[in-house]
Amino acid sequence: MPGHEALPLPDYDHLPLGSLQHRIRTLDEPGLREVLTYEEAHGNRLPVVEVVRARLQELREGAQPSGGSPLAPAPEQAPAPDTGSAVSPATTGPAMNPPSHGTPENPAQPRPTG
Repeated sequence: MPGHEALPLPDYDHLPLGSLQHRIRTLDEPGLREVLTYEEAHGNRLPVVEVVRARLQELREGAQPSGGSPLAPAPEQAPAPDTGSAVSPATTGPAMNPPSHGTPENPAQPRPTG
């Protein structure tokens, strides 16, 4: 039985079913058998077992593994945050925005009432 670190999919235990369904398309039959053996020995989640078995059947019927990489960035992982700020002292705004009702130097104009 393969260990978690020997599986062909990184972070297998943390992949949601939708991502797993797409990721296993990159695996060949021996890789899928490793995943199936691991799943049956650990979680034995019926939806996962069914998806893997269905993909094994597709490969037996002539399907080919996709050209993707199981190590590629996953959509379920957030991208790395940008570092730094694009704001510099030359592009900062005023130290204080005046309130909407005006300031003593620039009072708000009264509105006509009629």
